[in-house]
Amino acid sequence: MKETIFKTFVSRFLILILNFGLVIYSTNMWGSSGKGLISIIIADLTIISFFANIFVGSSMSYFARKFRTEEILPFAYLWAVITGILIPVLFSSGHAAEYSGYLIGLSVMSSLLTANVNLFVGQQNIKMFNLYTVLQQLVHIIFIIIIVYCIKITSVNAYFIAQISCFTLLFFITAIQLIKKADFKKILISKDIGFQLFNYGWKIQLSTFLQFLNNRLSFYFLEYFRGIISVGVFSIGIAFSEAVWTVSRSLSVVLYADVVNDTDFNSAIEKTKISLRISFLITLLFISIMLMIPAHWYAMIFGKDFGETKEIVLLLSPGILAIAVSNIIGYYFAGINKLRILNVKSLAGLIFTIISSFFIIPKWGIKGACIINSASYCLSSGVLFWRFYQITEFHIRDFILSRKEIHLLLKKIVKTH
Repeated sequence: MKETIFKTFVSRFLILILNFGLVIYSTNMWGSSGKGLISIIIADLTIISFFANIFVGSSMSYFARKFRTEEILPFAYLWAVITGILIPVLFSSGHAAEYSGYLIGLSVMSSLLTANVNLFVGQQNIKMFNLYTVLQQLVHIIFIIIIVYCIKITSVNAYFIAQISCFTLLFFITAIQLIKKADFKKILISKDIGFQLFNYGWKIQLSTFLQFLNNRLSFYFLEYFRGIISVGVFSIGIAFSEAVWTVSRSLSVVLYADVVNDTDFNSAIEKTKISLRISFLITLLFISIMLMIPAHWYAMIFGKDFGETKEIVLLLSPGILAIAVSNIIGYYFAGINKLRILNVKSLAGLIFTIISSFFIIPKWGIKGACIINSASYCLSSGVLFWRFYQITEFHIRDFILSRKEIHLLLKKIVKTH
């Protein structure tokens, strides 16, 4: 498991670099208003993905070893197309109606690709999961370069066209890989399998959707009270948060793939604690580095509109660290099909976010949004910690790598060079 975690960490570090490069380019190319528009469209896409992920998300991973690929993939593909077309129509009368066509394309293709990638996770093919997660960033950047500098589309539309092209290309490549190993001549649509996929999927997506609202509700409050430019400035701090979370999310995926295929309770707990301490220490390291960067460097890198970025990161940092660690515990509970606690923790954070946003964001704007997000993250994470340590003993060493683990990690780093 430790070798898989290390390889996954390397891939996530590469994603971190690519993601920062994309953020820097988009802020300098399209400014705070363009970045705000991208953030709102991607937030809409994420909302749509929660509905799509009922079938294409964790259900694909959880049931990959329980049913044949040809028994579950048709449900995922059909659901991806239906939700990808119907739900964006509901957004078409909203804040970015002229981008509804892009939203449909993004929704359908991202959901189809997600189904394939999550199937790799369930098959414990973490190598393919890591590869295609990195390629989603890399190919997106390549398409942006082609569209902006070769086709000469220089508006913010280039960002969305490039992302749709990226998702489409990677979907067909992954589909070919999966279909080769499946027997679609014997395909049989089973209502029982469909019900099991739906029953597991909606429960876990409810929790994920509530947590997303914790993460993104401030975007909509900021847009309403302070305008789209405030969303663009605030989104850079959130982009840093999510870049850091790629480490804990990747560790969580590795853990989830192991837990759903492991019947040993003690082994699952030990794997969770190993992932937990690695996530804690790496996240702490990244946050420390971000806070050591001088404030004027952020403005120099992202553009003059983003001078507040360091203060935003500072205010968000307690919540960033809390979520990075609690992600690990959340995936453990998902792996053992204990989903109620995930809904409880997300609901607790959401209630706090909604109530406080009405009072704090109109008065304090971006700083208020940072404080609300950070406090909400800490609150929801605290609920998960409390439940996890009810079933196991708490030890400080859960958050500190042992000398043996550090030695093993250094050996692997040396080998890669």
